[in-house]
Amino acid sequence: MKLYESLAETLREHIEQGFYQVGDKLPSVRRLSAEHKVSLATAQQALWLLEQQHWVEVKAKSGFYVKARQSAPPIPQISRLTQYPLEVSQWDEVLDLLSCRERNILNLGRGLCDVTAPTLKPILRLLSDSIKSRGQQLLAYDSLAGQIALREQIARLGVASGTHVQAQDLIITTGCQEALSISIQAVTKPGDIIAIESPCFYGVMQILNAHGIKALEIPSHPTHGMSIEALEMALDQWPIRAIMVIPAFSNPLGSCMPDANKQRLLQLAQHYDVPIIEDDIYGELAYKQPRPRTIQSFDQEGRVILCSSFTKTVAVGLRVGWIVPGRYRNRILHLKYISTASAVSITQLVLADFIEQGYYERHLRKIRQQYQIGRDSIIRLIEESFPESVRVSFPEGGFVIWIEFPNDFDTVQLDKRMMQHHIKIPAGSVFSASGKYRNCTRINYSRAALDEKIRDAIRLVGQEAKQLIMDTQNQK
Repeated sequence: MKLYESLAETLREHIEQGFYQVGDKLPSVRRLSAEHKVSLATAQQALWLLEQQHWVEVKAKSGFYVKARQSAPPIPQISRLTQYPLEVSQWDEVLDLLSCRERNILNLGRGLCDVTAPTLKPILRLLSDSIKSRGQQLLAYDSLAGQIALREQIARLGVASGTHVQAQDLIITTGCQEALSISIQAVTKPGDIIAIESPCFYGVMQILNAHGIKALEIPSHPTHGMSIEALEMALDQWPIRAIMVIPAFSNPLGSCMPDANKQRLLQLAQHYDVPIIEDDIYGELAYKQPRPRTIQSFDQEGRVILCSSFTKTVAVGLRVGWIVPGRYRNRILHLKYISTASAVSITQLVLADFIEQGYYERHLRKIRQQYQIGRDSIIRLIEESFPESVRVSFPEGGFVIWIEFPNDFDTVQLDKRMMQHHIKIPAGSVFSASGKYRNCTRINYSRAALDEKIRDAIRLVGQEAKQLIMDTQNQK
């Protein structure tokens, strides 16, 4: 962490702890410089950073003052338990979302991290260096489990989440999507039932679709994640073969499951003898540290299959994910072999270098900060531009936000209006096997604080939503 960032963090903590109250004037640049033994430029940068993060505001010819923190809109409501398992469809809707880039359409609901971040520049140099130094090694098959250098680095990083594994416990995959796919196949067969969060990432549901597996949607709270009570009722009623969950900053809600709930979930899995497939792809993007523990960190039986990836923390194009397979290692290795045989060597080796040389931690510190600012920025845009009746999630990590309109609102119709402006938003129904959440949508805010084009597009979504409500009311 740079010196000015450290000073800004100290001042922010003082504000949160009440040392400085709303309306209080912060010490001057000169005083901060003297008290904290930093340069005037460092003190000035720290104050500018706090202003950018909306902790303070500048009053002309007076100084920096603690700013009143805006109250967030109400959070979305928790859905009802689906009465029975359902087959997944909606591939056409998902394909339409995936093809936006080819059609030069701005997709506001994309699951893409900021690949333009300056802290990713070392990746390009490391790629070039790797090609020069490793030569023909990069053209051969990789080992089935993946490069040992990367697996060692992932094992080292896992300590922060309480996940204590060795390099030999890990299997490298082609992104998290492959990790989830082969994990699901390892513990199910066609016709089986999996319990999933509701709403749920549509990529997971398309895996179920492809393998003929039914989804039983378990209601999820926008703050605490999957309802443990509803899950227990479902386990009592249905022959559920696995539980699929994103406990750390779920997609699309952004919820974060408390440790007590993770332990209760694991106890249920033990009692009903079912595996847990845990997707920890957003865990490293927690705004506050330490980052959340994984469910796997509480597991002593190898019951939890832990999946993750660098696609949300570094870049989607690298296509590097991994699995901690637990007791299912042999089955998952076989499925990995028949899926892609091996992952790409060069991206693994470059990521291993990126981590080992300290670039990854530096990148995470910057990007977490950027995404938190982006969250606050998009919430302000929603408050300014959207109908007053909307509800909005408040993630403490990641970079997607869930927006809930009134029950009779139709995001399918809103999407049609936005397409006239070459802007795409996903209808919330694509996040549900039962077609729920037609009054909801997901928006990405990874660049909401940096890109005026994106902010203008979000404002336009709000304006069109207001107009759609007015037009609907006039037709009644």
